[in-house]
Amino acid sequence: MNHIKLQLNLTDYEIQTIYDVLKREPNLLEWKMIETQWSEHCSYKSSKEIIQQFPTTGKNVIVGPGYDAGVIDVGDGYAVTLHIESHNHPSAIDPYGGAATGIGGVIRDILCMGTRPIALIDPLRFGYINQSQHSKWLFKNVIKGIADYGNCVGIPTVAGEVEFDKSFERNCLVDVACVGIGKINDIVLAEAKNIGDQIILVGGNTGRDGVEGVTFASKNLTDKSESDRASVQIPDPFTKKLLIEATLESIDKGVVAGLKDLGGGGLTCALSEMANKGNSGADVDISKIIIREKDMKPEEILISESQERMLFIINKTSQTSFIKILEKYDLDYSIIGTVIKTPYLKIRHKNQIIANLPISLISEAPLQSHSQSKPKYLNNIEQKPPNPTNYDIVDITMKLLSSPNVANKKWIYRQYDHEVGIRTIIKPGDADSSILKLPNNKYLAITADGNSKHCYLDPYYGSAGCVSESCRNIIAMGAKPIGIVDHCQFGDPNNGEIFWTFNQAVKGISDYCHELKLPIVGGKVSFYNEDKSTRQGIKPSPVIVTLGLANSNNKLMTHGLKNKGNYIIIIGETKPELGGSEYYEYIHNFIGGIVPKLDFKSDSIVFNLIYSLIDKKSLASIHDCSKGGFLPALLEMCIHGSLGVNINLHDIPNNVNNIHELLFSETHGRFIIEVTPSALSSVVRIIKKTGLPFNTIGKVINNKIEIYDLNKKIIDSTLNKFKKCYMNSIPNIMEQLS
Repeated sequence: MNHIKLQLNLTDYEIQTIYDVLKREPNLLEWKMIETQWSEHCSYKSSKEIIQQFPTTGKNVIVGPGYDAGVIDVGDGYAVTLHIESHNHPSAIDPYGGAATGIGGVIRDILCMGTRPIALIDPLRFGYINQSQHSKWLFKNVIKGIADYGNCVGIPTVAGEVEFDKSFERNCLVDVACVGIGKINDIVLAEAKNIGDQIILVGGNTGRDGVEGVTFASKNLTDKSESDRASVQIPDPFTKKLLIEATLESIDKGVVAGLKDLGGGGLTCALSEMANKGNSGADVDISKIIIREKDMKPEEILISESQERMLFIINKTSQTSFIKILEKYDLDYSIIGTVIKTPYLKIRHKNQIIANLPISLISEAPLQSHSQSKPKYLNNIEQKPPNPTNYDIVDITMKLLSSPNVANKKWIYRQYDHEVGIRTIIKPGDADSSILKLPNNKYLAITADGNSKHCYLDPYYGSAGCVSESCRNIIAMGAKPIGIVDHCQFGDPNNGEIFWTFNQAVKGISDYCHELKLPIVGGKVSFYNEDKSTRQGIKPSPVIVTLGLANSNNKLMTHGLKNKGNYIIIIGETKPELGGSEYYEYIHNFIGGIVPKLDFKSDSIVFNLIYSLIDKKSLASIHDCSKGGFLPALLEMCIHGSLGVNINLHDIPNNVNNIHELLFSETHGRFIIEVTPSALSSVVRIIKKTGLPFNTIGKVINNKIEIYDLNKKIIDSTLNKFKKCYMNSIPNIMEQLS
């Protein structure tokens, strides 16, 4: 059997399945095509059955999972598209190029739905940049790669989040999501339905970059991964800009019958997936493809992941009009084949057939089942938490505000052009979400959230909590969540403990979304984020990107305090839930404790309450409590508003055991709101009707931070003292480690 010589990344069962279907020995090209499409990255063979439990439909959902992006109706004939991708393995060895091509790929996903990309979101994970030169190098160059590519194509990066943890030292996670806007009637699907339609490859020329990229992404990193640098694609944002405009003009002219980007798996995956969706086949001649390197082998051409390429399905009657548009934008193109009735992918080189495979075989990898076992480390996570009594509150607070996980992220987003396109209404850092204005005069809120520290200790509640936090950030803007995409990132699925955490995380996300009737319109699963030499895997890292919609007459909120004399109210009860908190891990270097639990029904009640208060224009500012807990959230409001507070901790609803739990617990479902004196009685009356725990805890004052516990003064300091820690931490770290 020739496959033994090929060192294929296929199991014995998969190899036998191929023989059983074909009744013959595949040739080298056919082996490589199947291996590519059956990679974990393309086939989802380990996760497909687990993620079936997600809710994927809703009254506004037009297209759910299974296509290049989800599509959501936002009214007046318009739809937004949303998708998330990652470039983890490439970014670990080439952070600049890996991050840039990740951006390029997700933009194409949005584009090939027939919509214009209008915003980028970048959730990121690194090791501690204040402890590691390597992580600092990755961090610096990933940010630069995202900034340079996004800025060049003129698409603003408007939202994102970053988390630092030692588990990401060798395996950084570089996610990117993209939002698009278009007319519902212009939506195009990646389907090849009409027999006789022409298959046209457009954009960048095909090279060896990215060959076996999906295979590389479907295995653990090793010390030899530097040798996989050729698997990293080469970005070309200038060609991308031309490709965007040519594609949108072609769709506007009505000449496009089907469209798909060439991302993971290259031409093999694009052809097989379009034919599979359209219940058809494809007859393709690769000798017509424009290549930019000499002596490329057929298998290199078919699985190359060279960037800035799109595959169009064009009716013959529209071909002349389409080519005129491509020539207008000076884009290279090749008419490489035809849609056929027989459900086979036929690959020719001139007149010779060099591969002939059933579409169903290529596009439908056998599903893999994995054993599951609860991780042994979870048996001891609640033992021996640190004793907080000997620590100074002011010192702890300043250190927490300096933590890269809590500190201001301006160093990142100042490198992005987040205003290009003139749609950005509320910018990164000014509120809990960013806001874009849509063509129908509605507002789109965008946020990204994750918390690997919670998910490591309790994958079910930790993952559900990621969705809850993301929804809180949308609600705090005065918008209603309309859909999410998730990205579940884990280590090796062949490890039963890791697969158990994956299953629990998916269940947590699913249960929460079912309860809140929140559709998941797309997503991604990324396994093998693990260092093979050390068996060090990442912490479970689901990331949630949420979109919210607000009407044009809604008051859009920010979290900076507004006026001296206003009242501060906290909604929600603080509980003794310091497990996975920044306080435990960053201050005490302790991994363990009780992770914040969620009351799904209570979340629904508090979300409706907050939305109602904002809709009535009753609030001056609002901020949710999340990373770091109550005190860092309150100080962020002070810093962004350049105002101080006088607060009495005794008035905070709680059932905690000590002041450290009160200040730094990351209990979900809590909001801090600022209310004017004239609105106070009305707001209090409305909150009381819900039965939720709440209290008025203080007032806005000048730039002093005065915090009491009954008559005992806990903090008496200038705001500037805390502001320096919060604002300067990441810039100082980057300078010190240069």
